[in-house]
Amino acid sequence: MISIKTVVIALNAVVLSAAAPAPRIDPALDKVLAVFDHDEHPDLRGVVVLRDGRVVAERYFNGETEATLHDIRSAGKSVTALVVGIAIDQGKLHGPDDTVSAYWPESKGSAIGDVAIRDVLTMRSGLAAFDEDPASPGNEDKLDAAPDPLLFLRSVPRADPPGSRYRYNSVTAYTAGVVVAKATGQSMADFARTSLFRPLGIRRWRWASDAAGYTKGQGNLSLTARDLAKIGEMVRGEGLYQGRRVVSARWIRDALAPKVSIADSDPYAESYGYFWYSKAQQINGTSIPVSFASGNGGNKIYVIPSRHMVVAVTSSAYGRGYGQRRSEKILKAVLATVRP
Repeated sequence: MISIKTVVIALNAVVLSAAAPAPRIDPALDKVLAVFDHDEHPDLRGVVVLRDGRVVAERYFNGETEATLHDIRSAGKSVTALVVGIAIDQGKLHGPDDTVSAYWPESKGSAIGDVAIRDVLTMRSGLAAFDEDPASPGNEDKLDAAPDPLLFLRSVPRADPPGSRYRYNSVTAYTAGVVVAKATGQSMADFARTSLFRPLGIRRWRWASDAAGYTKGQGNLSLTARDLAKIGEMVRGEGLYQGRRVVSARWIRDALAPKVSIADSDPYAESYGYFWYSKAQQINGTSIPVSFASGNGGNKIYVIPSRHMVVAVTSSAYGRGYGQRRSEKILKAVLATVRP
């Protein structure tokens, strides 16, 4: 005789199976990703490809698994931009035209205090901060080493009028995290937990804080490759994820809209929005617009609306140029394989 306990276990198994259907892997895409099993550099970690919100290809490399939390480096800046948008949606922030000092009064009178949030989000703060120049007063390494990061930020001088020049740097992304914390009354990580990660079903993640206890809006966010893809899918849905509104469509469109041309300084992007990049990839004679988050080493969230696709890449090629080239190669191979 079958026990009641056995029946309950069997029913639970059916429910779990129905809630989490097995991925329908595309054999052609699986073959594309398998090529990278033999990549000469053993630091590619994971690739997840979604189409219409479903996993159609997924592969892990060099010891990583679907459960591995991976530091996505500066791709975390793009997540910070999403959190800023949610704070605006909830009325915690009034809008991108507000200045930093409107939420952080102690910064008033400093170079950063007078900067509009939109200029923070587009790397046009005007601060003397450039991450590719170790001698720059606002270089990210100096911020990381500062015993008092807020004092350090207030001390970075101005080099240009706000809004006039794009300079890639981490201190402005850190500033965005400080503004969110001041406006919401909690750390950006805690605000993101309830307003972004939980609605997306993201339960395991880490977001580092600095010596002052503020979330590092410039990066240091660790996620699984699957959860990285979830964020991309929400962005592809203009703020909707599985029927639930997470971020306003208006903010997603504004964040992804090209605001600064950066093709002259970045071989992998044409334009920059609110901590999000964009580039039209030329595939088999067709121009395919791609919006993406990008982190050191080749960490990416590629969002391709015209193909109903998201490609997430995790990679540990930190400080090595081939990491960025390899991720773009993966993207192009995927796009060349999938029919419109």
